[in-house]
Amino acid sequence: MSRVTELIDKLNEQKHLDKAEWVEVLENFTDEDREYAAGIARSISLGIYGNKIFIRGIVEFSNVCKNDCLYCGIRRSNTNVSRYRLTDDEIADCCDEGYELGFRTFVLQSGEDKSYSTERLCGIVRRIKAAHPDCAVTLSIGELEYEDYKALREAGADRYLLRHETADKAHYEKLHPAEMSWQHRMDCLKALKDLGYQTGAGIMVGSPYQTVGCIAEDMIFFESFKPEMIGIGPFLPHKDTPFRDEPKGSYELTLFLLSLCRILLPDVLLPATTALGTIAPLGREEGVKAGANVIMPNLSPTAVRKKYMLYDNKICTGDESAQCRGCLEARMKSIGYEVAVTRGDHI
Repeated sequence: MSRVTELIDKLNEQKHLDKAEWVEVLENFTDEDREYAAGIARSISLGIYGNKIFIRGIVEFSNVCKNDCLYCGIRRSNTNVSRYRLTDDEIADCCDEGYELGFRTFVLQSGEDKSYSTERLCGIVRRIKAAHPDCAVTLSIGELEYEDYKALREAGADRYLLRHETADKAHYEKLHPAEMSWQHRMDCLKALKDLGYQTGAGIMVGSPYQTVGCIAEDMIFFESFKPEMIGIGPFLPHKDTPFRDEPKGSYELTLFLLSLCRILLPDVLLPATTALGTIAPLGREEGVKAGANVIMPNLSPTAVRKKYMLYDNKICTGDESAQCRGCLEARMKSIGYEVAVTRGDHI
């Protein structure tokens, strides 16, 4: 038994490794270790959630963003982006169509676009919940203040996705402009938890300047924060950003981290991300086999999908929602899983 395998077993038993142990695992794992972790992770996921894959319909309602994050294709200073904003009616229509296709969670995602006031967003959330009371609404709209999060929670929002990006403050500052604060990002996550949202954090694997030590800090953060959802995907560069020439994140490391997150937090909701499917044709299937149990297809109008490009060559930008849903069902069936028509809440 390799030393890494021993540490994976320890993680499985104790749900804890110290930083030095995390570094050891991440620096020294082999394909055999990765497969070993995937086997444990898969059995944990099957034991808790069965062979059910939860689907979330994403509605990317605006690609306008006030921020200038160095890695992001819709950053403020990218003048090559064709900007768009969906109306309240268009957002509601996407959810209505998604409901007919069997989606019971809608993820409203955008850049940090201040033209959507908190009041307006609350109205949109209430409208979706009134039309589909058996559905969950997840928001992924960035950093707000406590009172905004509180108002949206009271309007009916159930979940909130806010990738922390990195638990290492110095690393955060290399990925973001000076006006953005690592501490504020962390304060937002704490506020979301305090308000009772099912809260999602996450990282980009292989983001520029990321070290094994950074990822070890992320795993320690996940252990203490206990997010209900963890979004992990490989870093993929975008041609119109300062990081255009940076290498992609590692596919193998991303899969390994999915397994380690499942072992660390057995009941976590763990997406096999679109980025994973972009970096490898069977990426999402392999993500599920590594312990993931959530897939997030796109419900945005086909006309705007190519405009919401956080990174280059994103998949599924041309599919109709129904095609996307049908294709996904077949893909999951091919590996022994089935798509569940439920909200898919954290257990």
